[in-house]
Amino acid sequence: MRHLLQTLQERLAALPVPLAIELPGGRWLGPARPSVTLRFRDATDVWALLTGEIGRVGSAIVEGRVALEGGMRDVMSAAASLLARDPARDEHHAWWRRALARAKSAAAHTVAHDARHVQFHYDLSDDFYALWLDPLRVYSCAYFRTPGLTLAQAQEAKLDHICRKLRLSPGERFLDIGAGWGGLLLWAAEHYGVDATGITLSRNQQAHVQHLVKKRGLQSRVRVLLCDYREFKAPQPFDKIASVGMVEHVGRARMDCYFETVAGLLRPGGWLLNHGITAGGVDNAQLGAGLGDFIERYIFPGGELLHVSAMLEHMARSGLEMVDTENLRPHYARTLWAWSDTLEEHLPAASAVLAAQAGDERGERVLRAYRLYLAGSALGFEQGWTALHQVLAIKPSSNTPMSVMLRQPSDYPFVRDYIYSH
Repeated sequence: MRHLLQTLQERLAALPVPLAIELPGGRWLGPARPSVTLRFRDATDVWALLTGEIGRVGSAIVEGRVALEGGMRDVMSAAASLLARDPARDEHHAWWRRALARAKSAAAHTVAHDARHVQFHYDLSDDFYALWLDPLRVYSCAYFRTPGLTLAQAQEAKLDHICRKLRLSPGERFLDIGAGWGGLLLWAAEHYGVDATGITLSRNQQAHVQHLVKKRGLQSRVRVLLCDYREFKAPQPFDKIASVGMVEHVGRARMDCYFETVAGLLRPGGWLLNHGITAGGVDNAQLGAGLGDFIERYIFPGGELLHVSAMLEHMARSGLEMVDTENLRPHYARTLWAWSDTLEEHLPAASAVLAAQAGDERGERVLRAYRLYLAGSALGFEQGWTALHQVLAIKPSSNTPMSVMLRQPSDYPFVRDYIYSH
């Protein structure tokens, strides 16, 4: 025991921020005036910290077995140094583990299960999300086109970045898969004149978007349906499709089905913009060090990440051709820190909102989980454990006149200046 305590003392002394630990029984380890303090009630959770199982320590904080004091930026600086290994590198590549993971993925991602997973997260409380999201409630990676943009400006820049990549034009039929609170759907309709359809599995989000559509008088050109992508039927194919923050919920076992469905909803020559979080490691099914288990339990049940190389393989199998890929990983780190900082500024209000929604005890657990999740995700994008890829793809058509320069059945431009020139 003495050796373990000595090891823990040495690790605390080497951290980039002063962190102190109060052990069960009251013994104090670390500096007298720390930036971060962890007060443990159970020795098992101390062992998790010592072995670098940061996700398990996070669970103990959520469940109230460890009391956390300190700012989230300092907490994450310490957490990164306490990890025993890179959580994006899965050390277990045995065939039976991959087969088991695939079977688990297939079972988790039925239509009914996916609806429950989405509603668990997104129907938590609109008022809670409104406290720390931008005014449009865009719950995905912002695009900081210039360094001085506020979060709200960067979210508008992201919406426009997507619309420009898709070359949306008036009258086109546009589908948004996983429409969220309607930011992209309404931006595309109001700024680019498209006829826009959105689908979502969140009842709260559908109600919010329907209210905005009616308020802005867009009923003739914008609609949002409560519908799973596998059950959505359209009277005619779409010219352009966007999927933002949706692919993370699909599951590895359903990825071929997802892209085949999307391809079937596109007209020949149509375009897809798929915007989603991707894994930093090539082989890992989820983040290690207990981080993936934490997210599965408290935040995104059923969430699965693929490396972008695997994503592109599934996309190609469906007959879609990738024509542009952009990694916005640093943008998502900054976005998440903005969300985290804003939530920290509104903790009393967040506590009150969640208590009214779920009761005092559960509300506090949810708040602790989201504080760790937002800051921990920001750290993950900074470290490269996760990434964010926007993939632009086309559905080739033999009926589209071929450009002399392109020599391919598509109206995709020969150069990408149209995306970035203003």
